[in-house]
Amino acid sequence: MKIPLAAPDISENEINAVVEVLRSPRLSLGPKLKEFEHSVAEYAGTKHAVAVNSGTSGLHLCVRALGLKAGDEVITTPFSFIASANVLLYEKALPVFVDIDLKTLNIDANKIEGAITAKTRAIVIVHVFGRPAPMREIMEIADRYNLKVIEDACEAIGAEYENRRAASIGDAGVFAFYPNKQITTGEGGMIVTNDDSIAEQAEMLRNQGRDASSEWFEHIELGYNYRLSDINCALGIEQLKRLEFILNQRESIARKYNARLLNNPHLILPDIDFSNGRNSWFVYVVRLKENFTRARRDSIVGEMIRAGIGCGRYFAPIHLQPFYVKTFGFKPGDFPVAEHAAERVIALPFFNRITNEQIEEVCATLEKLCNQQ
Repeated sequence: MKIPLAAPDISENEINAVVEVLRSPRLSLGPKLKEFEHSVAEYAGTKHAVAVNSGTSGLHLCVRALGLKAGDEVITTPFSFIASANVLLYEKALPVFVDIDLKTLNIDANKIEGAITAKTRAIVIVHVFGRPAPMREIMEIADRYNLKVIEDACEAIGAEYENRRAASIGDAGVFAFYPNKQITTGEGGMIVTNDDSIAEQAEMLRNQGRDASSEWFEHIELGYNYRLSDINCALGIEQLKRLEFILNQRESIARKYNARLLNNPHLILPDIDFSNGRNSWFVYVVRLKENFTRARRDSIVGEMIRAGIGCGRYFAPIHLQPFYVKTFGFKPGDFPVAEHAAERVIALPFFNRITNEQIEEVCATLEKLCNQQ
């Protein structure tokens, strides 16, 4: 791609930190692991942080640590990366989808209560594209019905809601550090929580079910190899030091896009400013207006890619993914707002070092294609 959809931002400090670990005798379960965990917990404002090898692994361990099991119902959004629902199926819990708010693309808090049954045990909230979900309303519902709350903040490190960091409000939250995220460890994730039991369970389960106080080959739970190496952690430590600069830089890029596309009659642009929180810009997503069909959107994306401009169609609704249709019988029309948004969204190239000239090329190409309908 001439202009990629996403690109990691790696400095010499990160490279030197990784090399330093490679020259040490501890490549995994070493001092960088604890240093990274401490730094993320301090940043998130939580008592604990537990590093894992992906955001998906982190969400799975939260499900396990909260004791969610076969037959339990868990409310979540259909407009997300598929992992936020799949992790429930790993433990045979059942995702119960609730439609989204078309303005924010987050779960519609006004529809949650109507989905609660006697089997509902938890809510998995996704801060979609880095915009915080309405946590005050969600936590009030959770408290009223004694439900646990997992925050999928895999796209939202640095986001804030009413002066609290995303991932620190529910019972547990998860960040992810894949290379397209705001900061990266190559592969990796982090559970954050104030709950001692969740942290203890997560630490044990990520390392094959070994208790920290037991002998090396004593496994007291069915666990997993979800460890994150010190190599990854060293990269994460240095990236985290630059996070505020990166978030400000990404917001500046989002503002440039908004200013350039503001008067385009075909597009609905994301909010930059809102009163009760701070967006952590994971991607820059525009939405085509009502008169555009999914086929037309797909044609525009295809033409952009052929022109060397990376684009994404975030997200295909989870309930219409082939596995979910086959397993649960979902069909088009079940969650119409999520489906409406999914048919019209386009993620534009968005990375820390994108230039003004590249932004102009992206916008000019997009406008030209939109005008050809």
